[in-house]
Amino acid sequence: MRIEKISKKTIKEAVKIIKNGGVVACPTDTVYGLIADATNKNAVKKIFDIKKREKGKAISIFLEDIDSIKKFAFLNKKQKIFLKKYLPGKFTIILKRKKPSGLPNILFGGKNTIGIRIVKNKLINYLIKELKKPLTATSFNISKREPSGKINEIIKQFKNISLKPDLVIKKDKKGNIKPSKIIDLTKDKPIVLRK
Repeated sequence: MRIEKISKKTIKEAVKIIKNGGVVACPTDTVYGLIADATNKNAVKKIFDIKKREKGKAISIFLEDIDSIKKFAFLNKKQKIFLKKYLPGKFTIILKRKKPSGLPNILFGGKNTIGIRIVKNKLINYLIKELKKPLTATSFNISKREPSGKINEIIKQFKNISLKPDLVIKKDKKGNIKPSKIIDLTKDKPIVLRK
């Protein structure tokens, strides 16, 4: 697992890797994330393999802004008002997804919903703009083990694992870093699925 400190050179390399169907692990606005082209089925499959994630579990996506959501999910006026209040932020929003959306079915875990993240993180937003595609938004950890904002804690999980990301961009955060809060907007009232 190649680990590089965050720099302009490393970020350019990350763009190239993702364009070629690879996977990059990097800091986000919450825990470390596994980032790939969300439209590339093989890249998404690779993330499932790296995480040892069950195929029936969905993976969320990073988008640039609220207007970008319309391509992938249904959005009514009430939901849009809610999103404008809370995004960008440390939230994963669950919406009813559109079909077809140009995204591989493996992302959805057999559900008719999609998880969407819009964040303030400069690195994630730069990657989205450069690649002009939605990116995967899932934590960098082995499934059923704790995600983290500290790379050394994550590396321990992958010590004896053969399949790893193509690149890890290192930039540790201080304090207790938690995953995003998950809010389901598919019902009449918002439902918090993860605090």
